[in-house]
Amino acid sequence: MSAERLQKVLYVEDDGDIRTIALLALETVGGLQVRACASGAEAVQAAPAFAPQLLLLDVMMPGMDGPTTLARLRELPATASVPVVFMTAKVQASEVEQYRALGAIGVITKPFDPMTLARQVQDLWAQRASA
Repeated sequence: MSAERLQKVLYVEDDGDIRTIALLALETVGGLQVRACASGAEAVQAAPAFAPQLLLLDVMMPGMDGPTTLARLRELPATASVPVVFMTAKVQASEVEQYRALGAIGVITKPFDPMTLARQVQDLWAQRASA
């Protein structure tokens, strides 16, 4: 499992422009298979059939925020133990610690660089595998 190559990412972002840019960055630059969702509720619906290897969640979303979405995804057998990375513009040390306490393997700062986003995700995946 630790040497498993990352291929499938469930990405949740409510902002359509950011979602489009990240999707292009992850698929085109990173070669990943991505299921992009506009809300936490959509992610909870899509996750079981997609069977992601990694969850990439925006923190601040209307309705169900990132941490709440993660809690709901943890209730599903298909995503109960899937590693998670949060994306947020708020990267105070206390907030990063809060996300790590929720089980995040990393936090990616927004705005992100589309040319390096896939590498950041792959690096966090690799660190998880070697931990």
